[in-house]
Amino acid sequence: MIPEWRLAGPTDAATLAEWNHQLIRDEGHRNPMTVAELETRMRGWLAAEYTAVVFSEDGGPVGYALFRSQPGELYLRQFFVRRDRRRVGIGRACFHVLREQVWPRDVRLTVDVLCQNAGGVAFWRSMGYSDYCLSLEIMPPSLPPG
Repeated sequence: MIPEWRLAGPTDAATLAEWNHQLIRDEGHRNPMTVAELETRMRGWLAAEYTAVVFSEDGGPVGYALFRSQPGELYLRQFFVRRDRRRVGIGRACFHVLREQVWPRDVRLTVDVLCQNAGGVAFWRSMGYSDYCLSLEIMPPSLPPG
């Protein structure tokens, strides 16, 4: 099944923030922001440089993509599929919708994936992305690793 899609607007910010909060936990990110803080950030992004697409299946929302277009590049910042809809091909179908119906074809596509998110790394490689760089860090003693 091909998911339906629509551009997100300001009224979607609360839902996107809740999903972003789940995404942060699911991928093991150390971002400590609350849902309210994420909603404020999301509203700012949507009002400025980012575009979000909300995907639906059978009339209900299943996920979203948040991205920014720059000359010659499209950066995918967030891609989320609801937990109860994962591992059934929805993410793959949503990505194909982005490639075929939403994004321009003549730009470089980039996405960042946390190294410890093995499932995310495997998913993006299966979508055609290839390794380009690896960011390394030394954390100060007062912060937890990873």
